[in-house]
Amino acid sequence: MTLEFKIPNMACSACVTTIANAVTAIDATAIVEADPKTKQVKIETQQPEATVKQAIAAAGYTVA
Repeated sequence: MTLEFKIPNMACSACVTTIANAVTAIDATAIVEADPKTKQVKIETQQPEATVKQAIAAAGYTVA
């Protein structure tokens, strides 16, 4: 399943890495593509949307 989110407080490549690590911690096979310029994150995962949002929030980012 592909999920797309806007992360307003994602500012740099380090933010992308932190978000990717948070998602792969709950789904090791997840594919995370993120662009700090557009604040968009695209995630291919088998985890439910709510679980992915919680992982991103736990890493300190706001999911819009």
